[in-house]
Amino acid sequence: PAQSSSNGFKLLQSGLNCFNLVQIGFIHLERKIVFIGLLGFLWGSSSADSNINVSNDNDTDDGGQRVSINNQHNVANIDNDNGWNSWNSIWDYNTGFAATRIFAKKTCIVHRLNRKVVPALQDLEKMSKERKANVHTGLSPQSLHYKIEPEETKDLTQFGSPIENMCKGLRTYQAQEVQGQSFYFHSGSCFRINVLWLMGISLCGDVTAS
Repeated sequence: PAQSSSNGFKLLQSGLNCFNLVQIGFIHLERKIVFIGLLGFLWGSSSADSNINVSNDNDTDDGGQRVSINNQHNVANIDNDNGWNSWNSIWDYNTGFAATRIFAKKTCIVHRLNRKVVPALQDLEKMSKERKANVHTGLSPQSLHYKIEPEETKDLTQFGSPIENMCKGLRTYQAQEVQGQSFYFHSGSCFRINVLWLMGISLCGDVTAS
């Protein structure tokens, strides 16, 4: 009987050891699942889109703006809702091109991004909030001026798919940045856009005439 009790105790102890091993295995598995979940969250956060919603001050006529930032494709999409003067811009940081669709003209204007002036994609939200908070006391927005070439551009594929998709079916023109006195000669007919208190862009040429 004593030997029988000893064997029973050993079996019980062996069973408990197995149970503990199973528990430890489940704990390690749970930690791995949580860790993988956190990695997925971090990876998702780093490539997720973000939005900046802007309502301009009541003393301006620029309407409201909404900027959608696609970090995965390095593209910013700027929508300005201002009735007949509404416009939409795409800044493609991969190709280095920007395009503005002027709704009233059913026209797209494409130009190079001036990377010395245009904020980096990851800085857009931060800089826009800082500039809005100091809109009456801070520095004046940067100004860029472009002369629109008179010849219509047919090949949109050279500008990348985001701009191609926005401008498809619209009259599209390229514009070149101008500086100094050469700008004022062409400044009579311009379409002007203001982006997030950060910069003002003038697109000048006959296609923007009223």
